[in-house]
Amino acid sequence: MLSRIAESMFWIGRYVERAEDTARILDVQTSLLLEDATLDVDETCHGLLSIMGVDDAPEHVDLGYVLQTLAYDPRSPVSIAAAIGAARESARRARETLSVPLWEVINTTNRDIVSGRFATRRTPGVFQWVRERAALVNGTADATMTRDEGWQFLMLGRCIERADMTSRLVATASVTSGTTDQWTSTLRACGAYEAFLRTYRGLSTERAAAEFLLLDRLFPRSVVFSLNRAEQCLDNLESGGQRAGIQNDAQRLLGRTRAELEYRSLSDVVADLPTEMERLQRTCAMATEAVTKRFFAGAEALAWHGMGGA
Repeated sequence: MLSRIAESMFWIGRYVERAEDTARILDVQTSLLLEDATLDVDETCHGLLSIMGVDDAPEHVDLGYVLQTLAYDPRSPVSIAAAIGAARESARRARETLSVPLWEVINTTNRDIVSGRFATRRTPGVFQWVRERAALVNGTADATMTRDEGWQFLMLGRCIERADMTSRLVATASVTSGTTDQWTSTLRACGAYEAFLRTYRGLSTERAAAEFLLLDRLFPRSVVFSLNRAEQCLDNLESGGQRAGIQNDAQRLLGRTRAELEYRSLSDVVADLPTEMERLQRTCAMATEAVTKRFFAGAEALAWHGMGGA
C-alpha cells in the first residue's frame, strides 16, 4: 500500500475518534458544571483546557470559551470542528481506497461544519450529534471495508486515539472532583455504565471505575483493550514473521505500556492518576511518531499535546 494512502487511513481513524471522545469529555463536564453549584467554574474550565492540551488560555475563562475552543472553532487544533475537517481532508487523499458509502458519510458530516450548521447546534444536542456521526462513520467502515492493510491502519489510528482520549477522560474525572458522581458521569460518557454495573454487581466506587476504564480486557473503550488491539494491528501489518523479539518500535512502546498497566498494582496506578495518564498520552504520541517513521513518508497530524503541553 502507498504510504500516502496508509497515512490517510491512519489519521481518518484518529480524527473521527478524537471528535467523538472530545464530545464525550465535554458532555460530562458541561453537565457537571450546570448541575453542581459547588464547582469553581474558572478552575474547572482551566483544568479541562489543560488536559486537552490548551496552554494559552486567558486568565479567566468560562464555559462559553471552553465550548468555542474545544467544539466549535475550526481554527482551534483541538476542536471537534477541526478534527472532523481533518478527517474529511484525509479521506479526500485516500478517496480511491474508501468505499463510496464511507466517503459520503465523512463528507456529509464535514458539510455541517463548512455550512455553519454545526455552530448553531447547542449543548447537549451537539455532543449527541457528534457521537451519532462518529458511530455512523465507524459502522460504515466496519460494514464496507475489506480487512486489508487499509483497514488495519484505520483501526490502528482509532485504537491509539481511543487509548489517549480514554486517559484524558480518566484524568478529567480524577482532577475535577473526588465524588462517585463524577466517575458515574465518566462511565456514562464512555458508554460503560451498564457494562460496569454488570461486571462489579452494582458496587460503584472510584477505584472500581478507574480499574474498569483502564484495565478491563473485554470492554472496547478501556485503555488496555485499545492498546491490545493496536498491537494486533501492528502485528498484522508486519509481514516479516519475526520469530524472536519485537522489531517495531511502536509495538514495543504500546506493549510495554500495556504490560505496565496490567501487571502493576492498581493502588500504584490510581495513587496519581493525572501523572499516569500523562505518561500514557506521551506513549501514544511516541508510538504515533514511530508508526510515521516506519510506514509513512510524512506526517498529517494536527498539533495534539498532553496535559501541560507534554
